[in-house]
Amino acid sequence: MSDTRPSRAPLSNRTRTPRRRGWIGWAIGWIVKLVIAFLLISVLMVVVYRFVPPPITLTMIGDALGGHGIDKSWRPLSDIDRNMPRAAIAGEDSRFCAHHGFDFTAIETAMARNARGGRIRGGSTISQQTAKNVFLIQGGGYPRKALEAYFTLLIETIWGKRRIMEVYLNVAETGIGTYGVDAAAHRYFGHDASRLSADEAGRIAAVLPLPKKRAAVAPRGFTRRHGNTIARRVGVVRNDGLDGCLR
Repeated sequence: MSDTRPSRAPLSNRTRTPRRRGWIGWAIGWIVKLVIAFLLISVLMVVVYRFVPPPITLTMIGDALGGHGIDKSWRPLSDIDRNMPRAAIAGEDSRFCAHHGFDFTAIETAMARNARGGRIRGGSTISQQTAKNVFLIQGGGYPRKALEAYFTLLIETIWGKRRIMEVYLNVAETGIGTYGVDAAAHRYFGHDASRLSADEAGRIAAVLPLPKKRAAVAPRGFTRRHGNTIARRVGVVRNDGLDGCLR
């Protein structure tokens, strides 16, 4: 008589699928934990920096490792000459007080201009630049851009415009190894940022996009022309109330 009992699969075949599912579940679990940890830590950092000056940034660390040193000094926005935030708005983000972190009109304009060739220009707002400067690295491509957008939303929600401008003016690179407008004022003009003429503020603002390649003292070429243009626009920012969110 033939044996009609069903055959059994080898033990190794029967246990392979459960093990595979267990490994995938373990990996997903750890990914979820890491994401939650990142969200909690990032929100906590943003809340803390709402009240405490950021002690150091990744860009500063890179300069220190490169042997350039770090020259910085924190100065509250109330102690910075009003010409400086007005120059930053004039040169970097004319709609700073109107947008909520992203100026889509400026982004579209920059993309259209870049497509025509010539000098490459970005459409990043002061809020985006602050998020990048404080929490991220300068390079990184699209992954960094995604994180930049995330941190921009956080600081717009938790900090507000006045704190964003204050942090920006204190952590932005203003020369090789030089950070913040107060250190820049001492380096370039021999005095602190509590008294800056429109011309001086315009020169510092002109350096901000390329701080390692531009100089605020005796600027030449595009830097000189751009600085002069920003200096003239400082009055426009004041008269048109484009800095109203900082008052």
